[in-house]
Amino acid sequence: MKLFKHALTTAILVLSLAAPVAAGPFEDAIAATGRGDYATALRLLRLLAQGDAGAQSDLGVMYEKGEGVTQNYAEAVRRYRLAADQGDAIAQVNLGGMYRNGRGVPQNDAEAVRWYRLAADQGFAAAQVNLGAMYRNGRGVPQSDAEAVKWYRHAADQGDAFAQVDLAGMYDTGSGVPQDDAEAAKLYRLAANQGDPFGQFQLGFKYSTGRGVTQSDAEAVRWYRLAADQGNAFAQQNLGLMYSNGRGVPQNYVLAHMWFNLSAAQDRQSAAQNRDMVAQRMTPAQIAEAIKLAREWRPPTR
Repeated sequence: MKLFKHALTTAILVLSLAAPVAAGPFEDAIAATGRGDYATALRLLRLLAQGDAGAQSDLGVMYEKGEGVTQNYAEAVRRYRLAADQGDAIAQVNLGGMYRNGRGVPQNDAEAVRWYRLAADQGFAAAQVNLGAMYRNGRGVPQSDAEAVKWYRHAADQGDAFAQVDLAGMYDTGSGVPQDDAEAAKLYRLAANQGDPFGQFQLGFKYSTGRGVTQSDAEAVRWYRLAADQGNAFAQQNLGLMYSNGRGVPQNYVLAHMWFNLSAAQDRQSAAQNRDMVAQRMTPAQIAEAIKLAREWRPPTR
């Protein structure tokens, strides 16, 4: 089971990530997007889009997502291409995503790779991750774990959490690099410390099994919980197992059932099986309490 693989990036809304700058129409559009006022953002971006690649790119995101306009993949592609042809890296990776997924254009992995590479060569981490994934899966390019590792490392060295998790996965399996549990654990930790739920889950698994770290059920529970609280189904299932078996926490079938149920709600069939097995050890009142807890569960506010 390839747990380390992340989905390819398709749309990156630069407006929501921009740092504060001096006031102006583009900054007003950023602010409007941040508060969900897409009509104002759309109006301002259209005024700017005549010669501004960033505005064109952000308009593409709005058309792709259907924010303030009717969703229109073909128009999103047109806007992305206008910006990408000016060298805008965000537009290039987004255009690559449209080709990768066949949205607004015929599906074409080779074209996706071409646009990802243009952005990756500019040092854009998201494009480097996606280009690495294309090499990892042999899509649009000959399959090459070594090339995948190269591009994952470029992005991981910039602090990209997705890349850190993907590169850790390569060390986990010995794909394109010598197998190294300690290096994998180090990379998972870098991503986990940024709040990446998959990195947190994988680091928890490392502590649970003692691979690359000193075995610690308490640490496993801590990292599983951080990921589970973000809705990661794998972590929810494994946290349920820790409660069911009393590892790192006092044995508690009610909480085990709750976490299994939450994971099963995300189509984890094995979690549903775990839930049904632990239910055989519970009273009807305990089962009812567990179901109520799962129904009322919300991610904690941090």
